[in-house]
Amino acid sequence: MASITWRLEIVESLGSTNAWLAAEARQGAPEGRAVLTYHQTEGRGRLGRSWEEQPGSALLVSLLLRPASLAGVAWSTAIVSLAARDALARLAGVRPSLKWPNDLLVGDEKVGGVLAQLAETDPVGVVVGLGVNLTAHPAGVGATDVRHCAGVTLEPVAVCDLLFEGVEQRRAALDDEEGRDLLRSQYERALATIGRDVRVVLGDQDLVGRAVGVDEEGRLRVDTGHGVRVLAAGDVTHVRWADVS
Repeated sequence: MASITWRLEIVESLGSTNAWLAAEARQGAPEGRAVLTYHQTEGRGRLGRSWEEQPGSALLVSLLLRPASLAGVAWSTAIVSLAARDALARLAGVRPSLKWPNDLLVGDEKVGGVLAQLAETDPVGVVVGLGVNLTAHPAGVGATDVRHCAGVTLEPVAVCDLLFEGVEQRRAALDDEEGRDLLRSQYERALATIGRDVRVVLGDQDLVGRAVGVDEEGRLRVDTGHGVRVLAAGDVTHVRWADVS
């Protein structure tokens, strides 16, 4: 495929970069449209959780991709997550692992997260938002930041440059079955969740088992001891068996 023409809009403060870009997508914005802000007032993570940051302390960016099919949409979060960890490794010497489905971890502490939402447009579009704690992090919630981990102060725009480069390198894989298989392999290797004992909250039910892989749609495969469950969503905690009661 042709290279992506990135068009990054920088806005001092926004409610939500994902919401802003989804509106642009509905107006026909092309792939490569992106928005960065220094402060979100209505940032959200998975399950409606708020994303809180000190103004200017985090990378807060969303980008628009337009895969050829819904099969590619399913892997859009993965290419952004992998590109983000590569960018942090090159700029700060910190290569986070991934926790399924969307967290970036340094050790067991969260340094960032990715959240995608489908833009109901024709052609299909997916808005992928990335938040990374660069110079500060919320206290008491198992979080960290790049400066704390590496002693390096990163500028959000500098991280964006390498993020876009990494996304573009993997973008063609979204439209090709063989490419998605390769992406799946890369994603599994980056997932700290694989091989770990996990507790998954599914509504009012908890599922406990060992994460053994992801399937062709990026869904988590968990061996419960009574068979393998395939999970498209869920709140995952890495646990030790001693923690499970």
